Amino acid sequence: MNKGGCRMSGTVFDLAVIGGGINGVGIARDAAGRGWSVFLCDKGDLAGGTSSASTKLIHGGLRYLEYYEFRLVREALAEREVLWGIAPHIIHPRRFVLPYRPGLRPAWMLRAGLFLYDHLGGRKRLPPTRVLDLASDPAGAPLAPPLGRAFEYSDGWVDDARLVVLNARDAVAHGAVVAPRTRCLSATREGGLWRLRLHDESTGTECAITARALVNAAGPWADAVAREVVGEPDPPELRLVQGSHIVVPRLYAHDRCYIFQGADRRIFFAIPYEGDFTLIGTTDLDYKGSLESVHASEAEVRYLCEGASQYFRTPIRPEQVVWSYSGVRPLHAAPGGAAQDAMRDYVLHLEAPAAAAPVLHVYGGKITTYRRLAEAALHKLAPHLPSARGEPAGWTGTTALPGGNFPIEAYAEVRAALGARHPFLTAPVLERMMRSYGTLTDEVLEGVRGPADLGRDFGAGLSEAELRYLVGHEWARTAEDVLWRRSKLGLHMSAAQAAAVADALGELTR
Repeated sequence: MNKGGCRMSGTVFDLAVIGGGINGVGIARDAAGRGWSVFLCDKGDLAGGTSSASTKLIHGGLRYLEYYEFRLVREALAEREVLWGIAPHIIHPRRFVLPYRPGLRPAWMLRAGLFLYDHLGGRKRLPPTRVLDLASDPAGAPLAPPLGRAFEYSDGWVDDARLVVLNARDAVAHGAVVAPRTRCLSATREGGLWRLRLHDESTGTECAITARALVNAAGPWADAVAREVVGEPDPPELRLVQGSHIVVPRLYAHDRCYIFQGADRRIFFAIPYEGDFTLIGTTDLDYKGSLESVHASEAEVRYLCEGASQYFRTPIRPEQVVWSYSGVRPLHAAPGGAAQDAMRDYVLHLEAPAAAAPVLHVYGGKITTYRRLAEAALHKLAPHLPSARGEPAGWTGTTALPGGNFPIEAYAEVRAALGARHPFLTAPVLERMMRSYGTLTDEVLEGVRGPADLGRDFGAGLSEAELRYLVGHEWARTAEDVLWRRSKLGLHMSAAQAAAVADALGELTR
C-alpha cells in the first residue's frame, strides 16, 4: 500500500481526485485500470463522510419511480447484480417486505411499481416480487395487526465503507496513489497543468503535485472545494439532505428486511444488522449545520422510533437505541419542496477552457451507481487525457474487487475452505472475516498458525494480527476507522475494549 501524498511531491499525474468517498475511489480505480496515473487525496479517512453513513443498500430506488426517474432506476437496477458479481463477499441479496397499509399508497400503485422494478433493469439472479399473506407468513409475526397483505421483492445489502476501501485498494493495485488525511489547500492552473498544494494532516508537512486533469468528488464539501480550493466564482449550490439511522437490539428472528410507509409518505427501512441488531432509517431533512459534526438529533431518533412502532407489535423507545449515525447527501437540486422529493441522480460538470487544464465537478450520486458515474466521468475527461494504455472502458463491471474473486454461488464453499485452512477461528469470526475480506482472509492471517499467533484479543473477535493488517493495508489509523468503518465491531465492544484498540493503534502508527 502506498503512503502519504507528500511522498509524491513533484510528480506529474494524469488525474488528481479530491475526495475519498465512493465516487472518488470509483473514479480512481477505473482510471488507474485504464492505464492513467492517478492521485487521490482526502482530508480525512476514506469513507469518512456520507459514504459510510448510508442505509447499506444496493438498490434500484423503488420510490424514485414515483418521480419518473426511470433512467436512474434502470441504471441502478442493472447495477445491483453487476456489483454483487464483483464483490460477493461484501454484497448480499436481501428480500424486502412492503406491507400494504390502507390510506397510503394504493395497492395498484405498489403492484405497478414493483412490476416495473422486476422488469426495468434486466434482473437475472434475484428472485421476483411475490404477494404475502401476513396472517400466515413468518414475516407477519413481529408486525402489529391489522396488517394483512404485503409485497416482497429483492434488493441487495452492502458494507458501504468496505466497498470504498476495496475500490481504493484496487486503484492502488493498478498504480494509483491514495492519500487519506491529506488536505488539498489549493488547486491552481499553471502551464497547462493543475498544481495541487497539499497538507499532510498526520505530519503537518506541505508539498505539491501536478496533474493534467482534476476531479472534485468531495461529496457534501464539493461546492466548498469548487469555490475555496479550485477558485470557481459561482459553483452550483448543493441541497444538503441529512439522513439519520438508529440501531436497536434485534427486533425479530427472520432474515428479511422491511420497507415501511410513514404517515407522512416517507419510506424507511428495518434491516437485520450485525447479527444482534436491527437498523432503522432513514430520515430526510434539509441540513444547514457544520459538516464536521453531523449527528442524529433527538427529534430524528423519536421520529424513527415512532414510525417503526406503528408497524411492530412491540413499541420501540429512544432509550433502546444503542447507536445512531447520520450523513449528509449532497443533492444537485433546486431548493423548495420536501427534502425526500429532491432528485438523487448525479450531475457531472466539466470546466475545460481552451488550452487550460480541465476540472470535473461531481455533484450527487448514489452508492449503487458509483461505478457508472465513474465511467461517465472518464468519458468526459478522456479527450483531455493521454490515450488510455490499460483496460477498456467497462472493465470495472467484470473484474472482482479485492477478496471477491469467486463466483456468487461459491460463497459457502470459499468460506468452508477458509475455515479448513484456519481451524482456530470460531464460526462467528470466520463469517465476519469472510464478509469483510473474502479470499483476502488468508492475507490477513498470513503467518498465523494458531490462536497464539493472533496476538492480543481486543474483544469481539478482533485480534492484534487483524489490527496490524488494517494499519498496513487499509489505511486505518484511529479506533473509529477500525471499529465503525473497516468494521462495526464497536457495537460489540465495551468502552474499555475500544480504548485498548485506540492505545494499540497509537503504538502501531507511531
